[in-house]
Amino acid sequence: MFKKVGVKVAIMANLVLLVVMAAGTWYIVGQQGQSLENQLLERGRIEALVGAKLIGKVMDEAIDNGVFSVNAAFDKNYIPIPGFEPEKYHTSYDSYLDKAILAMEDEFLQDDSVVFAVAVDINGYLPTHNTRYQQPITGDKQKDLVGNRTKRIFNDPVGIKAARNLEPVLRQIYKRDTGETMWDISSPIMVKGKHWGGFRIGFSLEKMLEAKSNLTVTLSAIMFGILLLSTILVYIIVNGALAPLSRLTRIAGELADGRVNEKIEKLGDDEIGQLADVLERLRVSLKAAMDRITRVK
Repeated sequence: MFKKVGVKVAIMANLVLLVVMAAGTWYIVGQQGQSLENQLLERGRIEALVGAKLIGKVMDEAIDNGVFSVNAAFDKNYIPIPGFEPEKYHTSYDSYLDKAILAMEDEFLQDDSVVFAVAVDINGYLPTHNTRYQQPITGDKQKDLVGNRTKRIFNDPVGIKAARNLEPVLRQIYKRDTGETMWDISSPIMVKGKHWGGFRIGFSLEKMLEAKSNLTVTLSAIMFGILLLSTILVYIIVNGALAPLSRLTRIAGELADGRVNEKIEKLGDDEIGQLADVLERLRVSLKAAMDRITRVK
């Protein structure tokens, strides 16, 4: 089978197509992957800005309504809550924020890519974490480290930089103490015109990598389907185009065996047609020569 010209041409054509399609798939995946990343970052930028504005507004209104004073809003007297490791703390305003901002923060988690969305003060103190991180204490240190993270001070390098950042938006790679690696996108929170802290959005890199992986699988499957269809079509077309060669090969064999009576019809003006014309002239010459030999005898 692999000795046939049609098969060889089909294989070579599809090998070239495979290289082109592989390069095209790699390029598309790269471009689409970058697009997914840019979309995620843009969502994070917008959500961080919105979250910071909302928290600042809640605290401004609380001060205006006499819920607590400006000094209380900037309270740095962190009172330890006994019995926790890592330590947890109360401040003058944390109980109010538990009621005022919890539902607001949880709304950001409607985005599946968001792992957390929280407000922290300038020292990294987190008064109110998302509901999913306020699970009942179990006594299992590792389980509680993941399930109950509220009212802690997150003063690791990434946490402090996010808390004290004054740029409109700051993006960092954040490795949580739970082992997860994600993007930390933050925006400064202003309370009565003064820098209070930052609103932090944690975006899962796993979700983005999963989306890229799914995109790669989908595009690869599509390209494979196209390549398979192309292989079949190229084989059919090439073999159809070369079919007259089989007839001409048979006729050439007959000429070699001395059978010169079958006229060879011209098949067209292409190379195969020209070959048929040459064979016909050869047949006529052979027939004439054989006729002369017969007459001599």
